Amino acid sequence: MPSDLRISSRERLVLTSIIESYIATGQPVGSGAVARQLGNKEGMSAATIRNLMASLDEAGLLDQPHTSAGRIPTPQAFRFYVEQLASPARLGPLAPERIEQIHDTFAGVNTSQQFLERTSHMLALISSGVGVAISTAAETQTLEHIHFSRLGAGRVLAVVVTMEGTVQDRVLSLDRDLSLAELEFSARYLNENFHGWGVDRIQLELARRLEAERSEYDRLMHSLEELYRKGALESEASAAVSIFIEGTANLLASEIDRGRLQTMLHALEAKERLISLLNAYVDARQQNVRVVVGLEETLPGLHNVVLIGAPARIGAENIGTLAVIAPTRIQYEQTIGAVSYLAQLSDRLFPSSQ
Repeated sequence: MPSDLRISSRERLVLTSIIESYIATGQPVGSGAVARQLGNKEGMSAATIRNLMASLDEAGLLDQPHTSAGRIPTPQAFRFYVEQLASPARLGPLAPERIEQIHDTFAGVNTSQQFLERTSHMLALISSGVGVAISTAAETQTLEHIHFSRLGAGRVLAVVVTMEGTVQDRVLSLDRDLSLAELEFSARYLNENFHGWGVDRIQLELARRLEAERSEYDRLMHSLEELYRKGALESEASAAVSIFIEGTANLLASEIDRGRLQTMLHALEAKERLISLLNAYVDARQQNVRVVVGLEETLPGLHNVVLIGAPARIGAENIGTLAVIAPTRIQYEQTIGAVSYLAQLSDRLFPSSQ
């Protein structure tokens, strides 16, 4: 809803009543139902409510799907609703039993990867939508150790173990054959100098050292350069970012039509597309939860889908993005509250950067 579009306090009451009734029932809402919900607030009669609904209809905030008198909120109406709701001052605290459930779920978590994986599960459970958590590349590429095995002439197996517990291996085809001694030197050099470093940092520092130290250690550094140049420490898109998704089955029970459901499922299956979607809407520098109703700018056709997301941090370091993707008929207050709580939970679980 454009920020310069204003509605009266009475229209706001009626619109909020319709939105919350529609979220609860999934059915078009008539003036009688609004009258029963509002009672005698503002002294509005049934006729007054009908007139206000007609005004909201003209403003593009309500839609009449059938010839009945019932109305449903438009995406523009949901945008207005979440603008009022998403401010920290309007959000109430999570229920104590929900907080207890979250803390039970995260008991024993000691890495950011585990945190993000459980976050996707918890968000799917709370929202009845799809819970998504995406790590930053740097967080998933911290070197524990590297090992090289000679497979044959000019062929080497590089095994990279990260501190987050992932194991990546790739076969390297070299321009020249390296001896076992050269492979052992290269692995020892990397493990002794770069243990605990992010792979991207290693690549930059290694390139600098190869140039600076070439004259002093020409023969040994040349073997290391050959392995590095052939991709021993190359970050692949599939390995650089970890994505955790839970709750896609929740979509099957929703009221998204078949075409939109298929588009949404394809987006969730395509890792690069999902990363682009979250990057488009959730800024790692933002502090508050971002609520976006209608994802049609990134995924055409999904105007009745909402994304509720926030970055997760440890201190000043961004470790990833967490989000709920769901139909617009979602319990906004509890979902926004859960996303906000979980986004801040990482900082409490890991008081210092890993």
